[in-house]
This record gives sequence, structure tokens and C-alpha cells, in this order.
Amino acid sequence: MRHLLNPLDLSVEELTNVLDLAADIEKNPDKYREVCKHKKLATLFYEPSTRTRLSFESAMINLGGSVIGFSSADSSSASKGESVADTIRVISCYADICAMRHPKEGAPTVAAEFSRIPVINAGDGGHQHPTQTLTDLMTIRSLKGRLDNLTIGFCGDLKFGRTVHSLISALVRHKNIKFILISPEELKIPDHIREDVLIANNIPFEEVTTLDDSLADLDILYMTRVQKERFFNEEEYIRLKDCYILTKEKMEKANENMLILHPLPRVNEISVEIDDDPRAVYFKQVQYGVYVRMALIMTLLGLHV
Repeated sequence: MRHLLNPLDLSVEELTNVLDLAADIEKNPDKYREVCKHKKLATLFYEPSTRTRLSFESAMINLGGSVIGFSSADSSSASKGESVADTIRVISCYADICAMRHPKEGAPTVAAEFSRIPVINAGDGGHQHPTQTLTDLMTIRSLKGRLDNLTIGFCGDLKFGRTVHSLISALVRHKNIKFILISPEELKIPDHIREDVLIANNIPFEEVTTLDDSLADLDILYMTRVQKERFFNEEEYIRLKDCYILTKEKMEKANENMLILHPLPRVNEISVEIDDDPRAVYFKQVQYGVYVRMALIMTLLGLHV
């Protein structure tokens, strides 16, 4: 039995196989309509989510399966004090596979220790978000045709952004990758990513505070929102929340082939006037997320067509 708790739980070869399967699902959706017939996915979401939860549910329904679960801790027995370990023991009696979103780092890992079904980490605190990473990788590979020889800029909340941490960890396994890390001092990339991932793997990177000067050099710009829910101080959030806003004027400085990604939800860090720019692919990214999660569910359940 396999779990997906970290994007590195999949080898590069396994990742390629998942992305190849996702690409085939995109091209031939009818072929997969009953592959999960009589299978159940449990979505255990202890904090709010729109895209990730509905993407998992759409993925399972598209495969002919069904979905059970809850969308907030308040609507589960966690509100009565039930532990993650006990919850997953119970859910293992009901479902064939589980996707868990939790505000505490490491909660899906605890669940996996006690689970009798595959557990997928759907985001744990500011730690990891592996299925978003697979989505990002499919978006880049599908639209750029490669996952190597890229200069990628991450902009905004790099301290708490679990999507950023996961994607950096996955991309360093590919050749000739360079990162430009754009953030205010207060939201810089954590030391463990800088030292244990970037420096340890001899990956070239720059840390800058200005977006404008970097745009011309980027193949990918990965924008993130400043996450209010990760701040303990409201004044600090208000001071930083609008530190980077991508506008049509700024996009004039960007490479004509640069792609703009965003894990969503967007607040105001990307102006709506950018949405019609062909380089803005964050809504395509959402669609790729369904294909990736379909492929991952099949892989972890050992299903084929």
C-alpha cells in the first residue's frame, strides 16, 4: 500500500508515469469512466478548501467512483476531540482511499501510520501540498514541453506557502533549473528549504525583493497570495498583503513566452486584467489538477484500463 504525503514519495520515473497517465486521461476521458466503479474516496478536510476538495471529488466521480467525507473540522468528530488516528481507523472501514487537508503539519503522516487505505496529503499547514505540485508539474510539462532548463520565479508568500515548498522540492530533481525567489524580508523562503533543498543540491537561486527587475528572465512566474490564515498579527498581514500586484503594465516587461501560474485562490495579487493574457494559465492549471488527481487515485489503488 502506498501513500502520497510528500511529492518526493514518487520517484522521477513514477512521477513521469503519473503525468503520462494524466495526459492520456485528458485526451481519452471516456476510457476511464468506470475504472473506479464501486470504489469510494473519503475527503477529510479539516480546513476550508474549494479547488482541492472539489477537484478530488470531480476526479473520483469522473472515474466512476463515489465520494464521502466532510468539509470542515466543525462538521466532524474532531469537534468532539477525536484524534486523527482514530478518525482514519474509522474511515478505513468505509472508504478505499482518503484525501486529507489539515492545518497541522504532519497530520496526514500520522493518519498514514494508522490507516488501512492509501492516504493522500491534500495540504498540511505550511508544510506540503503534493497534489498541487503534481498539478503544477503537469501544467508546466504540458505547456512548456519540459521540466528541465527552466528559470522559475516564485513571488509573494514564500515563508508559509506550502505549494512553493513542495514545487521547489520536486523541481530540483530536474536538470538546469534556476529559481528567483521574490518576497519581502518577512516572507522569505524558510531556512530548511534554502539550506536542505537548494544549497544541498547545488541549485542556483537568487533572493530579491522586487518583481519588476526579474520578469524578463523568467520562463515561469508562480504567484502566491499572502495567506491571512497563517498570520497571528492582523497588522502584519495588512502591511504585507499588497506587497506584489501583477498588472498589465508590469507584464510588458515579461518574456512573451513566460507562463503565469497561481495555486489559487487569488485575492488581488494578479489583476483581473491579466486573465485574458495568453500567458495566464492559472485556470488551465485547475483543469490539469482534475486529470492529475484521477491518475494518482488510479495509481495508488493499483487500477488500470
